[in-house]
Amino acid sequence: MKRLSVLGSTGSIGTQTMDVIRSNKELFSLEAIAANSSVDLLEQQVREFRPKLAVVYDESKYIELKNRVGALTEVATGLEGLIAAATITEADTVVSSIVGIAGLIPTYHAITHKKNIALANKETLVAGGRLIMAKAKENNIAILPVDSEHSAIFQSIGCNKKSQVSKIILTASGGPFRTKTKEELLHVSLADALNHPNWKMGKKITVDSASLMNKGLEVIEAKWLFDVSAEEIEVCVHPQSIIHSMVEFVDGSVVAQLGLPDMKLPIQYALTYPDRLPMSGDRLNLAKLGNLSFEEPDINRFPSLKLAYDALNAGDSACIVMNGANEAAVELFLNSKISFIEIPRLIAAVLEKHEIRNNLCLEEIIEIDQWARNLTNVLFEKRCSSC
Repeated sequence: MKRLSVLGSTGSIGTQTMDVIRSNKELFSLEAIAANSSVDLLEQQVREFRPKLAVVYDESKYIELKNRVGALTEVATGLEGLIAAATITEADTVVSSIVGIAGLIPTYHAITHKKNIALANKETLVAGGRLIMAKAKENNIAILPVDSEHSAIFQSIGCNKKSQVSKIILTASGGPFRTKTKEELLHVSLADALNHPNWKMGKKITVDSASLMNKGLEVIEAKWLFDVSAEEIEVCVHPQSIIHSMVEFVDGSVVAQLGLPDMKLPIQYALTYPDRLPMSGDRLNLAKLGNLSFEEPDINRFPSLKLAYDALNAGDSACIVMNGANEAAVELFLNSKISFIEIPRLIAAVLEKHEIRNNLCLEEIIEIDQWARNLTNVLFEKRCSSC
């Protein structure tokens, strides 16, 4: 039986992880859960799965959750609570699905406590890839990708040696604005950005998908997961989201992983690897689907993708700055303070003021991330004051 701790248990990935556990109760034991502030859903999960620890990160919700669950489980809060859930003795695998840079610290501590990681948090590797992969190697633990694209690459590489891989091809749906002109993008709304054609995800990742920043983050994540260079990673727009990614080998063969857009598949594969288990749901019918199409991404309309490639080539701290600035800019967009096209403009402005640093410790990563967020908001305020 695999013993799990799920960080981000009430989010999109977290609730689908619960579905996987629910369908395979004989294989999994849930030892800890953690979420930001969703007390109602946390209480439901405690009553159904009876974990030893439940964490609500928002300290103002701590007493409410504690009163609701009573003696059913231990309750903790804040960053200390997240770390406790990530390092709980009974768990052997941590599902890291907290959104944003907030997932980095508990994931780091989970690795230092020799927990295998089912990784659904892109920012952990975008901001701390060098550090995280070194710690994983040092502690002899596995990092198994949950992102559909990275799971597809992992499955496509299979038992082949790294030296046999010539290129990784990350597929992108293109998001809700794939066919919008540059002029039309000037006027898109928040509701438009959150209306993804294929996937149901949280707000932040959905906006990132609309700007193609999500694909940029995945490029950086792929570099660390599969030990490849930026030049060996290609992005291809595939609107149907059926081919989740591909690997080209040195002999010219291309191996792809296909499936319907359902995140439970990569979640279950990460949790049961190297085995595959039956899963209920619809199956892919290629004849019924008809056609699969592909396009090159347009970095003129979607400059966030180029910002990610440039940051990866520039150095470790550039990736941290880009990620922190993006999180802050997306938050401004979600609060209707900036327009969609201003997101990459703010990120680029922050990157211009940064000096590159490499080989960073955890504290330095957090410091640089905070600097980028603060500067993003400062630049936004300056822009407002000059209007």
